[in-house]
Amino acid sequence: MKLSKALISAALSAAMLIGVPAFAGGTLTVAQRQDPGSWDPVDTFLVAWSSPGGSIFDGLVRRDENLKLQPGLASSWEVLEDGMRLRFHLREGVKFHNGEPFNADAVKYTFDRLLGDEGAKGPQRSNYTSIKSVEVIDEKTVDLVMNESDPVMLTKLSGYGAMIVPPKYIEENGQENFDLKPVGTGPFKFESYVQGEKIVLDANPDYFEGAPKLDKLIYRFIREDATRMAELQSGGVDVLHNIASSAIPTVEASDNAKIVSVPGPTIYSLDLRTKDLVTADVRVRKALNMAVDKQALIDAFLGGRGSPIASLQGKLSFGYDPDLAGYPYDPEGAKALLKEAGVAPGTKMTIDYRANNSTFAEVVQAMSGFFANVGLDVGVKPIEDAVFLNEIVPQGRTDEMYQFSWGGWTFDFDNTAYLAYHTGEKWNPYGTSAEMDAMLEKQRKSSDPAEREAILKEVARLAHDQAYHIPLYNEDQVYAVSNRVQNFVPAPDTRMRYVTTSVTE
Repeated sequence: MKLSKALISAALSAAMLIGVPAFAGGTLTVAQRQDPGSWDPVDTFLVAWSSPGGSIFDGLVRRDENLKLQPGLASSWEVLEDGMRLRFHLREGVKFHNGEPFNADAVKYTFDRLLGDEGAKGPQRSNYTSIKSVEVIDEKTVDLVMNESDPVMLTKLSGYGAMIVPPKYIEENGQENFDLKPVGTGPFKFESYVQGEKIVLDANPDYFEGAPKLDKLIYRFIREDATRMAELQSGGVDVLHNIASSAIPTVEASDNAKIVSVPGPTIYSLDLRTKDLVTADVRVRKALNMAVDKQALIDAFLGGRGSPIASLQGKLSFGYDPDLAGYPYDPEGAKALLKEAGVAPGTKMTIDYRANNSTFAEVVQAMSGFFANVGLDVGVKPIEDAVFLNEIVPQGRTDEMYQFSWGGWTFDFDNTAYLAYHTGEKWNPYGTSAEMDAMLEKQRKSSDPAEREAILKEVARLAHDQAYHIPLYNEDQVYAVSNRVQNFVPAPDTRMRYVTTSVTE
């Protein structure tokens, strides 16, 4: 994937602005909105897992802050048999935090588990089903044998479900223990976890890339935006991963903290229920798209730190189509389509959204106003995360419109599109079409980047033509950082690891 020079420049510039000679030791405290609830890599799809989880675990491959693939637990790799076999040469002398040796058996255990019964319980397995089996060549060499060539697999191996786990520890202590007391090979090791409150990590002095400069890394889970902000101002936390856009001017005017931002992968949209309700009519779905002024939302609620989108991806994503124009902001055109579809003025609809995001709460309130301008009576319904993510959406119990926000961490549209559009996926409770399924499957089998890119553009165009959703914006990744934090390098995908970061006391 070709990356924007602007992205790399932004990250480096931000690092230079904040980077001063490091001071060893100390504790860094990070606040984020959500507690993932489980630290097992196969259990999660949440961006909230990525930074603490990515500090505990390693993959065979690592992706750095400039989105370049680097050696991880594999010191090198080879693509064999036209992509049908990936061979990894493993690092020597690496141990899990409990002293268990890292070797080819651990790699095989990890992927057998991911692709087996345990992985079937979580959301990660579908990203890795192109893997047929894992073959141990010797203690430090392992092959992934593929069902089909997967051009995104190396990137997928750098995060989430592909993190390598300790076989002996899991088998001896059980799954529930591993959920709450994780053991990996990463730069920080687990100390303690209070669900809903914090996870405390200690530096791993034996980390294969060198010990972190910090002594301790603490993640606090603070749902309320105002409370997170107050903690930054009081010195209770050093970094905010989820800062409300309305709070950015306050930080910018502060003497003790600053805003650091880079283009990121996260998109926000409203999915539209395509069965049973009034939104089953594609004319209604198109009208809803035409009723919304996306740029006005970005200016009002993101402080301009975002871009309108026509599909569920930003400009840095592989598969992005610059020629795909979003629906225009056209209230009169929306009224005409609603009338054509037989939707009476005053028709009631509801937007379901995740309750813990104050910025998006403001966005949906504003959207309700846009819909009122075309004659609709649209209410909003905040729903707690656990209920929304585990019941309302996957069980197909939504109202006409419901939040779909996605981290898109691979910067490849496949990662979003397959999970959002393919039949049977958790985030596609109402189905799309056989045509969509066929295109998604075809691009996964292709080893030709140009062919894949063309198919992914067709996927985005079909989703647009059918108006499966209202794509809203791709937001910048924004961090609020205390001045006591040194050598902070922002990650576009929020997967901060803080290995070279330090603090002044």
